[in-house]
Amino acid sequence: MSGLGLHTGAETEATFLPAPPGQGIVFRRTDLTGTPVVPARLTEVEAVERRTAIGKGRTTIHTVEHLLAAVAAHEIDDLTVELTGPEPPILDGSVQPYFEALTQAEPVEVDGEPVVLSVQAPFTVTEGDSSYVVAPAKEFRLTVTIEWSHPLIGRQSGSYSVTPQSFAHELAPARTFGFASEVAGLKAKGLIKGASATSAIVLDDRALVNGGKLRWPDEFVRHKAADIVGDLALTGARIRAHVVATRPSHGGNVALARALSRAAKRTGAPTMDIGRIMDVLPHRYPFLLVDRIIEVEGQQRIVGIKNVTINEPFFQGHFPGDGPGWRDAADEPLRGTGRLGQSRVLHVPRQREVPPAGGAGGSDPLRA
Repeated sequence: MSGLGLHTGAETEATFLPAPPGQGIVFRRTDLTGTPVVPARLTEVEAVERRTAIGKGRTTIHTVEHLLAAVAAHEIDDLTVELTGPEPPILDGSVQPYFEALTQAEPVEVDGEPVVLSVQAPFTVTEGDSSYVVAPAKEFRLTVTIEWSHPLIGRQSGSYSVTPQSFAHELAPARTFGFASEVAGLKAKGLIKGASATSAIVLDDRALVNGGKLRWPDEFVRHKAADIVGDLALTGARIRAHVVATRPSHGGNVALARALSRAAKRTGAPTMDIGRIMDVLPHRYPFLLVDRIIEVEGQQRIVGIKNVTINEPFFQGHFPGDGPGWRDAADEPLRGTGRLGQSRVLHVPRQREVPPAGGAGGSDPLRA
């Protein structure tokens, strides 16, 4: 998928690639030296004003919620997303182009169990004007209410069961929206550099600008529901809960995701993907030298992987020129893996991935 980013205005191509079971959802910035990776995890959230951005500094990726909503709605657990710029394309402003692209990729089942967050008891979350009530449920269900003093919006409510089939018909086509009166202020903040009437619903005081048409009268609340699906994907898990959201926002959605991660019961987690490793180790690129943990046997044995590619800068060692650098290059991953072995987190692999292009997909079983 290629096009302009909504807020950066950067021309970017997004490519979905298969990933090994247990990796999780990971973005890879191919436009940057060393092609750094950014896991789609709560620990990476950088900004929540008018979008959800993850990563730090030059690796920041803006407006990930639409793409992640498509991934989560398909219940894809393992995926690599390569980006040639700092923001996935906004396309028509909805989740639909990403959802349909993944449908055509035909995700497959692989060995292992998906990571699931199941709510066991009701709780509430409040963040600014956004509030959420979360209750136990056997499925992921959203009931969303929004309110704007605009004749086309007013107070809108909707309730949706989030499955691949229902998401495709009820939420994926709903587009993001904004108000013409806010354009100057948002541009002054360095936002909406790539916005246009073809990538969003734009409203003036009374109607849609440029004679635009809505896909539903309540398209606004449907899009807000889709945003929640995308933001909750940052938990790294499938959600089993009924979320009742009132005036949701990206800041509120991220606060909800953090509350779910703390309060819900987590089952079927992978051994350790890069996101979970970053939860435990303080290191970050280029000093994070453990990519995946594939085996754990109590506190007796742990097996980790550090991938080295031909285009990755070679670590020359702590004392370049004084002995072979490979000793340090091997020592640091060993230290990181050893520290992870002392943590209390034991997991098993995930379940669903996008197959390699041209093939039926699948993978060999992981050991855990």
